[in-house]
Amino acid sequence: MLIELRTFRLAAGVDEATFLRADAQVQAWLSSRASFVRRTTARGGYDDRWLALTFWDDTAHADASEVREHGAAAAFDALVDPGSVRIERFESLGS
Repeated sequence: MLIELRTFRLAAGVDEATFLRADAQVQAWLSSRASFVRRTTARGGYDDRWLALTFWDDTAHADASEVREHGAAAAFDALVDPGSVRIERFESLGS
């Protein structure tokens, strides 16, 4: 299993409610992708950072999801400060 950890900040002027609506659309889109297991989004408690944690059955399908051709993904990306995005991937070694 692949675990993808993505941290970011919202773009200047983006309010939380707008972002959460876009995030829900991304969640719905990802739910239909092959190999998708689950995803959760969280707001940092001590700063303005956010976290999206996504679980995939395999790396190939996770890589394919990076092709941001879906409208929901493009809308999400427009609300995020691109300079703040950090992505890390981890391979699960067990349960």
